[in-house]
Amino acid sequence: MPSIMEKVDIVILSNGPGELVTWVRPVVQELRQQANIDMRISLVLSPCPHATGKEVAIARSYPEVDRVQPPEFFWRFLLWGKTAENWHWYPQGVVLFLGGDQFFTVVVGKRLGYRTVIYAEWDARWWRWVDKFGGMKPEVFAQVPPKYADKFTVVGDLMNEVRSSNKLRAQDSEFRTQNSELVINSELRTQNSEFRISNELASENLEVRSNFSNPSKGESSVELIGLLPGSKPTKLSLGVPLTLAIAQHLHKIRPQTKFIIPVAPTLDLNTLANFADPEKNPAIEKMGGVGAKLLTPSLNRKKTDSRKQGAYFEIQNSHLVTTGGLKIELITRNPAYDLLSKCRLCLTTVGANTAELGSLAIPMIVLLPTQELDVMRAWDGLPGLLANLPVVGAAFATGINWLVLRKGQLFAWPNIWAKQEIVPELVGKLKPEVVAELVLEFLTHPEKLAEMRDRLCNVRGKPGAAQKLAEIVLSLSYGSQI
Repeated sequence: MPSIMEKVDIVILSNGPGELVTWVRPVVQELRQQANIDMRISLVLSPCPHATGKEVAIARSYPEVDRVQPPEFFWRFLLWGKTAENWHWYPQGVVLFLGGDQFFTVVVGKRLGYRTVIYAEWDARWWRWVDKFGGMKPEVFAQVPPKYADKFTVVGDLMNEVRSSNKLRAQDSEFRTQNSELVINSELRTQNSEFRISNELASENLEVRSNFSNPSKGESSVELIGLLPGSKPTKLSLGVPLTLAIAQHLHKIRPQTKFIIPVAPTLDLNTLANFADPEKNPAIEKMGGVGAKLLTPSLNRKKTDSRKQGAYFEIQNSHLVTTGGLKIELITRNPAYDLLSKCRLCLTTVGANTAELGSLAIPMIVLLPTQELDVMRAWDGLPGLLANLPVVGAAFATGINWLVLRKGQLFAWPNIWAKQEIVPELVGKLKPEVVAELVLEFLTHPEKLAEMRDRLCNVRGKPGAAQKLAEIVLSLSYGSQI
């Protein structure tokens, strides 16, 4: 075994925004927490059909990751081993698969001479040439020959890390300790006019925080509803006006409802607001006719706390204000699991959102509006690929629309996992008032929400996958080279 001071490379292969947030982040956190070695973590991104263009920025925001290579340089790296910045590699290392094609793990491992680990969510491939696998469930390894059994460990579901009790308690505690003030030290860096901000997290609106952080002060009276209209233009064009119209209809009937939109990290507020602008999004007229304008906050000076040094300012989140006067808070802090966990119900489009909400056991209604055929181009999987084909894509979108309405296919991840409908999927030319009536049915019958929450808890495995996967990687870190 090498000396404890010998340096080790951990190379993580991943691709899309969903994998970065739900797989990569918890694993790199566990690697740093467990490691007692000199370890360098490099993240190599491969092309992804669902990429937003901001994956590199997301990855570089993780302090645990030392180096990030953008996806446009992936094929050169895979074929010839050349990185964009001519990275140096240590003799010892492990390649970890967390998204993309499992075959890439074999190629990169052989090229670098590193051990290999694959996280297998649904299937395990290339087991003859891969050193270790961490599987979501025992069924993943059902077809593997017994002689390879020692390569496989059931680690659990990485998606469940978002509702790991320890992490949620830590986030909730941190959330409660924040107030609605940003403390900006009077000790300014006068040479470059920079503020030294003592609060890393963007503070939330005081009313929302006090209502949902302290059960004794109104949590039972205020009903928080999450709106997740998507992150891609084709989803947002329908999802934003539809959810705004639903929210406005709900609030008129049930004034205690409050609404938040957890803004995707790949989406800026002005772009989101454009989809709520009737002059820029003609689909608003088809989706209920409710537009909204962006209301951005300003810093308001407050009295200095004598116990601390510095000037104090109050800051609130931005809001979308609908034509009916309803204010919907925009949460830009990511992930916003603490706030999402306080939602009675969420309205979401198809995609990774449903997986995250399912892992948090948050009741949801999944919306698949088909008022415009072009929305099919934003769908995941084969339907989206077919609908995006040149020339014939529109014809495929028409056919997909007809098949979906006729066949009753499951699209939400919790339903796919369970092979039955756990959360409602509403497909077709959706009317905001009809969806709002369904939401009201759930809100007035909390036992139905409780049943949905219980079923969501049962459909996924236990948390702890990131810890177990990190243990496998670190156990190979000082193994012999291939």
